[in-house]
Amino acid sequence: MERVQKAISNAGYTSRRNAEKLILEGLVYINSKQAKLGDTVTNTDIIKIDGKILDRTAPNKVYFLLNKPRGCVSTVKDELNRKTVVELIDTKEKNYPIGRLDYDTTGVLLLTNDGELTNLLLHSKSNVEKTYLAKIKGIITGTSINKLKNGVVIDNQKTSKCKVKLKSYNKKNNTSMVLITIHEGRNHQVKKMFESVGHEVLKLTRLKFAFLDTNGLKSGEYRILTPKEVKRLYNLGDKFE
Repeated sequence: MERVQKAISNAGYTSRRNAEKLILEGLVYINSKQAKLGDTVTNTDIIKIDGKILDRTAPNKVYFLLNKPRGCVSTVKDELNRKTVVELIDTKEKNYPIGRLDYDTTGVLLLTNDGELTNLLLHSKSNVEKTYLAKIKGIITGTSINKLKNGVVIDNQKTSKCKVKLKSYNKKNNTSMVLITIHEGRNHQVKKMFESVGHEVLKLTRLKFAFLDTNGLKSGEYRILTPKEVKRLYNLGDKFE
């Protein structure tokens, strides 16, 4: 037996975290009974999501690294009919992004139908480092950099310590280019961190996710991760249930 959200994730339907949201929204049923978080299922149980029976045949697992372009949402579907990152991947297998990049943010984004790996990498215990290059308005000071390094308060919660380095600045245009490496994944975190020290983010690119980067990939292009890379991703964090 396994928890229903894990069964949904293992079937390649969506990540375990999103499966939990579907359960809380009342869209998941087990044998015609509305599911609750913590419910378990066997291989013979029938799971329905939004009225449709879930195909629990184990999918062929796929792993992609996309150089996400601007003007593209990091979801499977979009209510506003904007282009999604999933549409950029040519595969018959269902897949979904590991985490999200904002509509106007570019760079490294992983997509997969491996729910276990997704759950591992998104979990707070994993401590996966993400490195961004931010073009910000204004010339950032050493004082502001130290504040960011030691953690700032956003959404009433202090961020963890991180790495921050001034790469360059342009007095004429009144802008700075700053490298920042975080291991959290809060909503709009990097933008809010810079805003907390008085700088608007004008452009944001994720250069690295853990050890992975977009070298050799043009904007909108992707590649398949190697088995060795997948294994390294699995080894990044703690194994947990």
